[in-house]
Amino acid sequence: MLALLRRVPVQRYTRGAPRHAALSALASPSPVRQQAELEDEYKDAGHDDAQSGVYRLPDALHLEKGGVLEGVEVAYTTYGELNAARDNAIVLCHALTGHSQVHQWWDAMVKPEWTDKYFLVCSNILGSCYGTTGPATINPATQRPYGPSFPAVTLRDAIRVQKKLLQDGLGVQQVRSVVGGSLGGMQTLEWGFIGGPDYVKSVVPIACNSHHSAWQIAMSEVQRQAIYMDPNFQDGHYDPATPPHQGLALARQIAMISYRTHAAYRDKYGRDVVETQTPTKHPQYQVQSYLSYQGQKFLSRFDVNSFVALTHMMDMHDVGRGRGGVAQALSTVSQPALVVGVETDVLYPLAEQLELAEQLPHAAFHSIASPHGHDGFLLEQDALAALTTEFLAKHGL
Repeated sequence: MLALLRRVPVQRYTRGAPRHAALSALASPSPVRQQAELEDEYKDAGHDDAQSGVYRLPDALHLEKGGVLEGVEVAYTTYGELNAARDNAIVLCHALTGHSQVHQWWDAMVKPEWTDKYFLVCSNILGSCYGTTGPATINPATQRPYGPSFPAVTLRDAIRVQKKLLQDGLGVQQVRSVVGGSLGGMQTLEWGFIGGPDYVKSVVPIACNSHHSAWQIAMSEVQRQAIYMDPNFQDGHYDPATPPHQGLALARQIAMISYRTHAAYRDKYGRDVVETQTPTKHPQYQVQSYLSYQGQKFLSRFDVNSFVALTHMMDMHDVGRGRGGVAQALSTVSQPALVVGVETDVLYPLAEQLELAEQLPHAAFHSIASPHGHDGFLLEQDALAALTTEFLAKHGL
């Protein structure tokens, strides 16, 4: 581990000791946000600067794994104004089940301090179900939803779509940084390659890695198996009147366990029992109720075939594919990078961010102290905003 630290400036953010006193308020975790526990992570909150739209690619999209998508549409939201030079854009990338409305899940990144200076853009990733072409989209050839016939899409396909939106749809001449966590962090890395140093000036990958490991693939697979085992799934050709709710809810519950930690569940729920009006054979613990709630809530906002498609996309994540391997690929990234990890993340362990920072030639590494595991990249967003602001200022961005 010490060898990993030799070329990487390592900094650690904790509740009581931010690196600069001026950043104290931002670097400390928000008690209000922690109490919310992301139980309503996508609230219907407005934002004065938010402008949403849909861009349709004029040409067919030829996919990395083969196949073609016609008439690809990408839903996006912007914050702030594009300057006269059209070079003040920052791309924000969402995670697995996210969408382009950043103010509903990463509001610290779209505060006036940023929107007054930058043109912030977030687009719904290819294969998702929040306005961008995905399995729930009508296939123009059949006039029916793609469903399981939606072709395999990779992160590189997704970033090519995003780049077309930025350049052709919005007229952005230069991107000052690409920032994202989890699947969003994986997108930042591909942006570094596909955008190139002349177009993308820096990247901020958070709580991610250079390639999906066997551990993460296993987590994805058990969630997909929960879906496949639901008899209503019908290999993806499910009846909309009887969707595979049991399988999708269980998949979400499994994911929620991997997003947190032993300590977080212990401290929040312990062995507390739900009070019932009638006796039950076995007690129902508060943590069971929480997981059930998360599973049921997820059903109303996400498409099951999109979930399958995007978890496969994440499993295929490997920056070294076709580039001579991970180390060789990362050695060619000339842009400055800020790599951030969450100390308690069990899904994407901190060692993976350390390794990523070691292999990027111009990277700084920071860790965030949080009891919340992988979800710390959402819950500790004030600290992340402070780190990113400092990083951009340091590099004159």
